[in-house]
Amino acid sequence: MPYYIGDVIQDEKKLIARTPEKFRAGGIDVRIQERVAGVDPAGGAVELADGRKLPYDILVMATGTSAFVPDLPGLDLPGVVSLRNLEDAIAIKARLREKQARRVVIVGGGFIGLEMCESLAAANIATTIIHKDPLPANRWDAALAQEMAGELRTHGVEFIGGASARAVEEGKSAPLCVVTDQGNFEGDLVLLAIGVRPDSTLARATGLKIGASGAIAVDFSQRTSIENIFAAGDCCESFHRVSRRWVNVPLGDIANKQGRVAGRNIGGKPMLFEGIVGAQSFRLFGLECAATGLSEREAAAAGFSPVSNITWGSAMAPALGMRKIGLKLTADRATGRLLGAQAVGAAGAVGRINALSVALWSELDLAAVGWLDLAYSPPFSPSWDIIHNAAQALGRML
Repeated sequence: MPYYIGDVIQDEKKLIARTPEKFRAGGIDVRIQERVAGVDPAGGAVELADGRKLPYDILVMATGTSAFVPDLPGLDLPGVVSLRNLEDAIAIKARLREKQARRVVIVGGGFIGLEMCESLAAANIATTIIHKDPLPANRWDAALAQEMAGELRTHGVEFIGGASARAVEEGKSAPLCVVTDQGNFEGDLVLLAIGVRPDSTLARATGLKIGASGAIAVDFSQRTSIENIFAAGDCCESFHRVSRRWVNVPLGDIANKQGRVAGRNIGGKPMLFEGIVGAQSFRLFGLECAATGLSEREAAAAGFSPVSNITWGSAMAPALGMRKIGLKLTADRATGRLLGAQAVGAAGAVGRINALSVALWSELDLAAVGWLDLAYSPPFSPSWDIIHNAAQALGRML
């Protein structure tokens, strides 16, 4: 959706996987702009806001997420928005055009906020990011996040780190002004990109078990705590294969897999969703940013004794030039098992994190990772890849 707002994707229809009409042509009755008021598990019925009741044999909860909205004065002003779905994106893009926007203020320096910077720059709109922490992308190591901050500066994005938003007011030279403890920042639009939460409101009211993450608790078949009710997508939990805990990671690829597993089980073709390792990525102008597995803090909370290092190198053979890449690995000190990885680089970061996700899925230790048979060619890596170097270096620290 950020790429649609920035006009990289110009036709919103390309973001629609299937229209209600196509669903209906396949025998699926789709009802949009209908609100569910409640669910009666004992009677097997869904009650709509207008009082109508829809009976069911099997119910699937797929309520997704809701944007986290801070308790700040002025959030009801026109032009203060959040981005959660395609409707939000269409409205934001229309307002930017209508107001001939020149600057946007983003509150939050996570995935959405950072991706929006690149998209807004493509539309020749300047950006200010206000973030509560000193560096963007909290989950990444500070040294890697510094690379992201540098990339923002290179492309003219104003990053205000360690700042606390206090209110949104009408501006003097622009329609809106975000008041912070580090000054006031004006813009034609204010985007709240502080994060999302699983939308489990209906599930709680229905009596479904809610996990420690705040999302709907499910088993490996996507069944909930109430018979004949399944859940899939951002509203429910997934089993993390590294921490061995149930977590909520709201990503589209996970939601798609869970939906397929739920559908297979409902349709009588049993299938299990065997979990995740937490792989994720985004692009920030000329940087690839990716991570998988556990951070040091998450590893310690899961009962491991984590040890980490950061290795810097090139995504290609040095004789062909320098494509800077940084790779952080985290492993368990007691066993040498790989627990997580983070990478930021001009090229090759996502591919290497994908390889390390496979290593996490297979529970490899550093000794095995340090000798993986990876495809070598000078345009894509040195003969000893940064994965090899990082794993061997961390192994020497155990």
